[in-house]
Amino acid sequence: MMQISSDSVGNKHSLINVMHRFIAATNNMDETIMVPSLLRDMPLDEHQANNNEPPCSDKQRDMYEHYLLLKSIKNDMEWGLLKREVSSGASFLEMAVKREEQQQNGDMHMDDNSDLEHQFHYHLRGLFGVLSKLTMQADHLTNRYKREIGGGNFMR
Repeated sequence: MMQISSDSVGNKHSLINVMHRFIAATNNMDETIMVPSLLRDMPLDEHQANNNEPPCSDKQRDMYEHYLLLKSIKNDMEWGLLKREVSSGASFLEMAVKREEQQQNGDMHMDDNSDLEHQFHYHLRGLFGVLSKLTMQADHLTNRYKREIGGGNFMR
């Protein structure tokens, strides 16, 4: 088992800390939202919800789909993609990884070991950014649920 040094856990900019914050925010979201199906047809965009505007595009998800996305990513982080492959269910994260691998297959024939450190830092920065955004989205979804459904102000 890998030991985590106390220095990396205490550093608010460490990958481990960012992962813990995302998982904590997602756990809080999951504990707060007792009836996730109430999130169906609620637009993610509060401006759109207040003006009763229809979704702008097919890519825009409702709060329920976003809730499922965040839970799926958290499960993939905690259990890995291998568990998902064994159960034969495809997660959002797994589909994105496979799509990226397929796109890069043509480009990776040159030199697989070219500048691995650069590649690592590039993906690490991306992971930090994505996890930070996902943490904020999980917190936002939780707070909005508390405000609109928990407070009895649920409007469709």
